[in-house]
Amino acid sequence: MNNVSNSFESAMGSLIQAIPNVIIALLLLLLAYIVAKVVRGIIVKGFGKLGASRGLVRSRLVTSEEQGREILKSIGNVFFFLVFILFLPSILAALNMQTVAQPISNMVEQFLTFLPNVFAAAVILIIGYFIAKLVRNLVHNLFLSLNIDHWFNRLGHSTTATPADTASPPAPGEKPAAQSKQTLANILSTFVFVIIMIPIVTVALETLNIQTVSEPITAVLNTVLTMIPNVFVAIILVIVGYYLAKFISDLLISLLHRTGINSVYDFIGMEPREGNRFDLANIIGQVVKVLIIVFFTVEALNVLQLNVLNQIGNAIIIYLPLLVSALLILGLAFVGGTLLQGIIKRYTNSPFSAALVKYIVITFAVFMALDQLGFATTIVNIGFLLILGGLSVAFAISFGIGGRDFAKRNLDRFERKIQRDSNGPNNGPTGPTGGPTGGPSGGPNNL
Repeated sequence: MNNVSNSFESAMGSLIQAIPNVIIALLLLLLAYIVAKVVRGIIVKGFGKLGASRGLVRSRLVTSEEQGREILKSIGNVFFFLVFILFLPSILAALNMQTVAQPISNMVEQFLTFLPNVFAAAVILIIGYFIAKLVRNLVHNLFLSLNIDHWFNRLGHSTTATPADTASPPAPGEKPAAQSKQTLANILSTFVFVIIMIPIVTVALETLNIQTVSEPITAVLNTVLTMIPNVFVAIILVIVGYYLAKFISDLLISLLHRTGINSVYDFIGMEPREGNRFDLANIIGQVVKVLIIVFFTVEALNVLQLNVLNQIGNAIIIYLPLLVSALLILGLAFVGGTLLQGIIKRYTNSPFSAALVKYIVITFAVFMALDQLGFATTIVNIGFLLILGGLSVAFAISFGIGGRDFAKRNLDRFERKIQRDSNGPNNGPTGPTGGPTGGPSGGPNNL
């Protein structure tokens, strides 16, 4: 009985000693609730009265004031529970729960140590965002005052009117139709906004001092920031190349038209098909334009220092002379074949023979162009030799077997012509056998 009574007295003593700690913990809990309630009220009602929801709508972070108030409530709830977390170690310590309170105390301590970095990063992002937005608006207004979209459309020779231009004016009391946002001024001002935000985000990440997260992202943003000047130079090269190519192409087309290069069709005797002919001057001008654009594009890729694209561009530049030479071979073969077709048709009056010669020349040129381009060179050469040999054998067989009488007659006629030409015009008239008269064997007349 004494032991039981001693244990009971000890328990009651411990309970009596714990009552002040429980009261302190309850008071701390009540204080935490009051402070959390006040903080949430300040955030929700105070910032609401200051017009924070309207500010969120103006900054286009939300679409309506109701949505802005909901965001303020969510932020207030976050701070409400954050205050409880801050008071939690003191409440557990008051209850002598050191085993549970120690990890939470360490967590809260680390959080409080990290909190200034979070606030600093948030302040940097907010200030940087408003500065970038201010600069974007200034740049956009500057481009609008310069009427850059109008000049850009004139450079592009745009003759089509935009929907805003073609729309009829609004009626009285009616709101004007919204214009398209995809304008050059908007695009350039947004690009300036992104360029300003990149270093701001980099500084904010470095302020957080989280090496595992910040270092890779910072490295990527620094790479992008380093690439931006090269991108600007590449864009300028492409734009300058396009307009320079367009100017040279228009000038070359005008000069070629003045030289009358399209009269080559009449020179080679090429008849128009349904009254239409290729504008040779325009074709040459467009080819020159494409070549100049390709050169400038490859140089822009070299400025960007992208290895794969650089290799592709260099391969294109190396292959261009082969392509141009192959096109020249085909063009000269077509012109030469057409000339030969006209000459043979004029003197032999045989359209079939003339067309045959033309397509033989073009076939030779096609094989030469394929060999020049390097398309399966061995196969092309072997195929050409096989085709040429097959045609030769077929001609020999057909002419030697099926056309022996024709060949004999023509060879006899050719031999008589050679004899006439070798005897000359002063050797007297020829006999029936093709030699001079007077001798049975065609020899001279012995008087």
